[in-house]
Amino acid sequence: MLGEGIIKGLAETARNFVGSYVDEDRLTTVQYPEERLPAQEAARNFPFLLFDGNDPHAGLRCVACQICERECPPQCIYIEKSKDKKPDYVGKPQFYPAVFDIDISVCMSCQICVEVCPFEAIKMDTEFELSNTDRFGGLLLDKHQLAKSNEYYHKIHPTEAAGVDSRLAADKAKVEAKARADAEAKARAAAAKATALPTLKAAPAPEA
Repeated sequence: MLGEGIIKGLAETARNFVGSYVDEDRLTTVQYPEERLPAQEAARNFPFLLFDGNDPHAGLRCVACQICERECPPQCIYIEKSKDKKPDYVGKPQFYPAVFDIDISVCMSCQICVEVCPFEAIKMDTEFELSNTDRFGGLLLDKHQLAKSNEYYHKIHPTEAAGVDSRLAADKAKVEAKARADAEAKARAAAAKATALPTLKAAPAPEA
């Protein structure tokens, strides 16, 4: 039927228009900034760096692999790798970012940096009130400004954070199980060697 798509579109528009006045769940207009609506869990704005524990430096998950810097479409991430190493979440010595800057005046909030990070170290924030009188330096955030705790991550993205913690805990358990197995194997080998030595010493010398 000619014009059927237009009629359906107008009907949907009319349904939405009327619903916005009678459906309580859709009466979302508030007097901002005096009134504020809670951010949805799926909301995203700009990236932040995750750290575990209470020390942003010691607990920072980022190992300065620079994958996010290379994959960032607007090239708004700048990283310098450290010269020394610190233990990561499984206790393995890793490099860390001596410098980690994000220019949020350029960031397009695409979340590609989050998708490519193999260490669950960078996530998307829900904070949007970032207006600043300094359009250059005020919107260039360093690692100290970007670092936020895992507790904060659980607060803004609870479902996603729970899944991440579960995966990291499983990875850590595998590493610890392998370390225990290796230690047990070394102990058994050492015990077997210690048992064999007295036998070798006690063996008679061959006759001439």
